[in-house]
Amino acid sequence: MVLECDKVRIDKWLWAVRIFKTRTLSASICKDGKVKCNGKKLKPSHLLIGGETLTVRKNGFDMVYKVDKCIDRRVSFVLAQDCYTDLTPPEELSKYDDWFIGKARPEHREKGLGRPTKKERREIDDFKDGFLNEEDGGF
Repeated sequence: MVLECDKVRIDKWLWAVRIFKTRTLSASICKDGKVKCNGKKLKPSHLLIGGETLTVRKNGFDMVYKVDKCIDRRVSFVLAQDCYTDLTPPEELSKYDDWFIGKARPEHREKGLGRPTKKERREIDDFKDGFLNEEDGGF
C-alpha cells in the first residue's frame, strides 16, 4: 500500500523509491549538487511535487526520472516502480561500453585443465608475439 502526499522532501523521495540505499546518502548527493530539476541544483529540503523531471548523477551516469507519485515512506521495489518513470536515454546507460571495447580481458582457461605445460606456454607466447607484432606494423 502506497501512501501518497502532495509534497515531499527530495531526499526522502529518492530514498523512498529506492534510488539510493539510505536517506543520508540521498541527502549528501543533493548537497553535492548532483540532483537537478530543470538545470537547477536542488537542496535536500526541496519540496517535490508530482510531474517534475529530475536529473540525478549516480555512479557516473546522469539518470533522468519523472515523478509520478510523491511518497514519503520506503516501499518495496515493485511498488516503488509505480512512483516514477525512468526517462534515462539508452546511450547514457551504455556510455562506458565503448570504452571497454577492444580492451584486453584476462585469459580464460577451462576448469580442470590446470596450468599450461612448457610446450603450451611457448605456443601461447608465440601466438601473442605474432599477434602484437602484426598490429604494430611488424616491428
